[in-house]
Amino acid sequence: MKKILIIEDEAPLAEAVKYTLGREGFQVEIEEDGAAGLRRFQQDRVDLVILDLMLPTMDGFEVCRRIRSQSPVPILMLTAKDSDIDEVLGLELGADDYVTKPFNMHNLIARIKAVMRRADLEGERSSSRMEWGDISMDLDTHEVLARGTEAHLTPYEFRILEVLMRRPRRVFSREHILNQVSEGGFYGSPKTLDVHIRHLREKIEEDPANPRYIRTVRGAGYRLDNPSEA
Repeated sequence: MKKILIIEDEAPLAEAVKYTLGREGFQVEIEEDGAAGLRRFQQDRVDLVILDLMLPTMDGFEVCRRIRSQSPVPILMLTAKDSDIDEVLGLELGADDYVTKPFNMHNLIARIKAVMRRADLEGERSSSRMEWGDISMDLDTHEVLARGTEAHLTPYEFRILEVLMRRPRRVFSREHILNQVSEGGFYGSPKTLDVHIRHLREKIEEDPANPRYIRTVRGAGYRLDNPSEA
């Protein structure tokens, strides 16, 4: 089930969109201010963000900029402003589409589905090879290079790294990683996952005792960081 995050301070509108999207088979979460929405995005796996422009604590432009610096997740901006300048600025910051209030709900759903289809196609075209910092992995050949040297990973370690590489900087719970990796035939407990993470660090980190890529987020899980920005 695809998950959508709505960041919108007009509660009736947000609830109406959530209801409609739920009937379309989407899982939907709502946050009512920009800072809270950004935090929720960083904590959860999200397939699309519906982002209002005028928000308390942090406006939609800044939220869009920060999300785009962290992830290629599709962003559909939602605003009461009808201005070409706002539209251009939103798109330049990385938004994928732009809908002006008031809007037809059927049109919004069609735009959401179109944006998600484009994102899926882009993901299929670019998913065979991924790079992050000094690490690269080829999903076709199962080759992983760390600082130019091949890292010989087990299938379990490869799948764990793939999950993290697909969403850099996103915090994943142990349970989420296990659920994703289990699709590749791996079953285990959170403690077993911790052991595989330790072995993975030994193969890709310069200093496994002080990892700079695979970071533990206390009480939450793991995330993939970029050492150059640490």
